[in-house]
Amino acid sequence: MISADIAATIIDPKAYAAGRPIDEAFARLRAESPLDIAQPEGFDPFWVVTRQADIREVELKNELFHNGDRSTVLTTIEADRKVRQMMGGSPHLVRSLVQMDNPDHANYRRLTQGYFAPQNLRALEDRIREIARGFIDRMAAHGGRCDFARDVAFLYPLHVVMEVLGVPEADEPRMLKLTQELFGSADPELNRTQATVADTDAALQSLQGTVADFMMYFNAMTEDRRRNPRQDLASLIANGRIEGQPLGHLEAMSYYIIAATAGHDTTSSTTAGAIWAMAENPAQFRKVKNDPALIRGLVEESIRWETPVKHFMRTATEDTELAGRKIAKGDWLFLSYPSGNRDEAVFDDPFAFDVTRSPNRHIAFGYGAHVCLGQHLGRMEMRVLWEELLPRLESVELDGEPRRMQASFVCGPKSVPIRFRMH
Repeated sequence: MISADIAATIIDPKAYAAGRPIDEAFARLRAESPLDIAQPEGFDPFWVVTRQADIREVELKNELFHNGDRSTVLTTIEADRKVRQMMGGSPHLVRSLVQMDNPDHANYRRLTQGYFAPQNLRALEDRIREIARGFIDRMAAHGGRCDFARDVAFLYPLHVVMEVLGVPEADEPRMLKLTQELFGSADPELNRTQATVADTDAALQSLQGTVADFMMYFNAMTEDRRRNPRQDLASLIANGRIEGQPLGHLEAMSYYIIAATAGHDTTSSTTAGAIWAMAENPAQFRKVKNDPALIRGLVEESIRWETPVKHFMRTATEDTELAGRKIAKGDWLFLSYPSGNRDEAVFDDPFAFDVTRSPNRHIAFGYGAHVCLGQHLGRMEMRVLWEELLPRLESVELDGEPRRMQASFVCGPKSVPIRFRMH
């Protein structure tokens, strides 16, 4: 059994915001009990999977470890009971690819897989470059000081994804706000109550309100795209068919929500994390500035370094064994991606930010059948931004204390104040 203090740390949104307590907790677990049970107060017991090899094994065995049987993110006993009450027995407020198992997962993924394939995305690169240049010009106009997270990293991927989806530019602030409410439900600065959420009812009410706002917006969009289809992702979802039938309402709305939120938020976090890391490591900044061939390395290392998705849960469908431990049918497993991406067995000097790291076998996008659908788009957005920004950026340093959001599921920087010189 994992000690109560470590169990409390790995579920604490504030620990993820601080960074170091989480790194230390998982380093200790990898060394002392890499696969063990945690039972923090108010939660069902769950296995904490900390080593990359074990996380990969779970992710590869989709029939043995399901996404959808229980909540796909860690939740309290009380919150789980209330969600099931609201959702007619289902543990999920939304039902996106993340909450699906086969055959639904394969069928729903196939609907947009071609859209996100590298060969299709290549056609978008010129437009993405144009968008990146626009944001870099705006950054230059700040005159040497800005909050890179708020002024660039949040807005650039948001604009790309909303354009891909078909959301008008005027609605982008609304989409950003709703996304931050959804992933920042534990953060008093970001959730819709603007307060510390102390109880399950308040947290769920806040989340439910956010999901309802998203659904209202995308419902109107679906009706529009059925009448007037365009060459955008929204039209694909609105007019998509699974086994000859239109998508179910909850599934269609959930598809939009995951595209609109995960589609930009994770890229924003990684981009903000990269500038933060380079501001703290001037030698790494100079390396990549002087050698554009290292930009792809910078992208991969910043994805590993930031690992915006902190965990997903899986449920064992039968008795099995993992890393020599007996897992019972129905057991819940917590896959820790930050831990897998700091695994000493996989990475030399895992706590160093190194743009020359090669190979870089991180698992920030997941692994196996559930690997992130938008990974190629995210990589392209980051590569293009650095290709455009680094030749113009002479220097960068922190201009105050960067801060991360408080969240144990999806978490990244919310403020990265920098001073910079540009030409």
